[in-house]
Amino acid sequence: MARNEQLYQAVYKGDQKTAEQAVLKALEDGEDVAGLLEDSLIPAMKQIGEDFECGEAFVPEMLIAARTMSKALAHLKPLLGESGIEPKGKICIGTVKGDLHDIGKNLVGMMLEGAGYEVEDLGVDCSPEKFEEAVERGATFVMLSALLTTTMPVMKDIVEYLKAKYPEVHILIGGAPISQEYSDSIGADGYGATASQAVTLVEGLVAK
Repeated sequence: MARNEQLYQAVYKGDQKTAEQAVLKALEDGEDVAGLLEDSLIPAMKQIGEDFECGEAFVPEMLIAARTMSKALAHLKPLLGESGIEPKGKICIGTVKGDLHDIGKNLVGMMLEGAGYEVEDLGVDCSPEKFEEAVERGATFVMLSALLTTTMPVMKDIVEYLKAKYPEVHILIGGAPISQEYSDSIGADGYGATASQAVTLVEGLVAK
């Protein structure tokens, strides 16, 4: 299926009204639901992510694009389920106990959703048990966010707690004070410095 240019451009530019209109028109015209996701929404989010990596886009632009994608996706979700299209994987994401910052987490979650994953956002101030409950509900990826250096040790506790009980689950971490070295030191399966890197990381692990 060819890309729906109007939908792609609306999401890329963060034009919510046009994006919703384009989705509804495409559905009215009988365009393929999965095609709209795979050929228009996902490429638009991928492009804004690449622009961010190159310094051509910034966090506000990414957030606006992600919110626009979420608005468009809301019209497709029920139809994706009806057509039997399964999400690529189930991910839970949350900010760890003691930390109330959520902008980065929200952006990662929206971009993963736009890339075709089912995302359960656990919110902020999340205990190890809260992540465990999400794993019990079927999450195969656990993503931990922290912005405060004082809450970084909580990540280590959660990784150790979950790895002991669910060694098959992938645990990924991110946040301003986090580094690859810290991720390695606590036994996490990966670290993403940006929202788009987090998506690439998940894609790579799914491919394995």
